[in-house]
Parts: sequence; C-alpha cells; structure tokens
Amino acid sequence: MKQALCIDLSHRHAGKFHSLARPLGAALALALLLPFAGCQTAAPSAESIAQSFGEPPPVTLRDGDTVRFSFPRTPNLDTTQQIRRDGKIALPMVGEIDAVGLTPAELSKKASELYAKELVSDEVNVTVVSSSFPVFVIGAVMRPGKIQSERAITALEAVMEVGGFDFAKANQKAVVVVRREQGQVKSYTLNLRLALEGKATEPFFLKPSDIVYVPERFSWF
Repeated sequence: MKQALCIDLSHRHAGKFHSLARPLGAALALALLLPFAGCQTAAPSAESIAQSFGEPPPVTLRDGDTVRFSFPRTPNLDTTQQIRRDGKIALPMVGEIDAVGLTPAELSKKASELYAKELVSDEVNVTVVSSSFPVFVIGAVMRPGKIQSERAITALEAVMEVGGFDFAKANQKAVVVVRREQGQVKSYTLNLRLALEGKATEPFFLKPSDIVYVPERFSWF
C-alpha cells in the first residue's frame, strides 16, 4: 500500500488553524492542515504498516482501562482496578506496578513475579474489563466527531460508526488516517471505495487517538 501525505506542522501553517482546535482539539487542527501538508515527516515503518493491515494490532493497556486480577488459588485477593493517569495500578501486598503499554499477558507475568515472593501459588490472570479506544472521524461524513470503541476497529468501521460517508461530497478513494507515533505524525492514504464495491482489500486497523479524515471530491462548482 502506497503511503501518501507527510504532515508539515510548521508555525506558518499551524497558526492559521490554532483557533479551530475546538471541540476536537488537535484532531480537527491536524485534519485541516492536510491540504497544506509538506513531506517532512518520516515514512511509517514496515512494522507499523504491518500492524495496521490484516490482523488487529496487539492489545496494549492504556490509562483509563479497567482490568481484573484473578488469583485461582487465593480468590480473596481478586480485584478489579482502573489504570490511573500515571499508568499505575495498586495491588494488595505488592503495591503499585506500571501497567500502561503492557499487554494483559505481560501484566499477568509481571504480577506473578511480584507475588512469587508473597504467595505459595503465584498464578495471576489478567483480563480487560473495559477499555477506552477513542478515534476521531472528520470531513465528508454524516456525523463527524469522536467515537469510543472497546476494541480495535478498521477505518471503514469508524466511518460507519459516524453514519457513513456523505456520498454527495466524499472522496472515498483518498481517505487519510493521521497517527501520532513515537513523537512523529504519520499519515496513510486509503481507498475505501474498493471495500464498498465488494472488492477484496486488506482492512486497515486503527490505533487509539487516530484521526480519520474523509476529504471532499474536487469540483469546479
């Protein structure tokens, strides 16, 4: 899949749109900057592209997620916790541990290692009770705005969540996904028209806080 549009967030362009960064904040501002994009950001890595197409990206925990810790042999320690804004969770007997950025399996292993010093059985199971997966969809769609999902969704699913394309205006062949990754803003251009026509395509899975921008078709009138 070809990558299109690098983002230029220079003050020269950003200043024009600073007052528009409401109510979607940076999401709307970034999308409005797309027509002025330069080519100064690094291209998405092969790993990043591979995680976006085909299989859903691995679930990693974020602040605000709620997880359940189950102790099969000591159920009195079972607890359900929400990850705090500082990325930590407080557990009985072992105190605070970092959770953000880990998969449930990694957090389970980490908790087991800590409890190995306290319990005869160190088996700890971690499951996600609820997760916040915010995505912004703007442009030529029926109800632009922020949506929340409890799982990884595709760019097309996100568009459908806001009522679908505005077919009178939408350019379904040049939908742009804007993503902030490792301190850089990256963009991907998708032809979602192919999926609507029933043609075989690889689904593009979104990541939390991605912006899906549906541009309008060019018209002289």
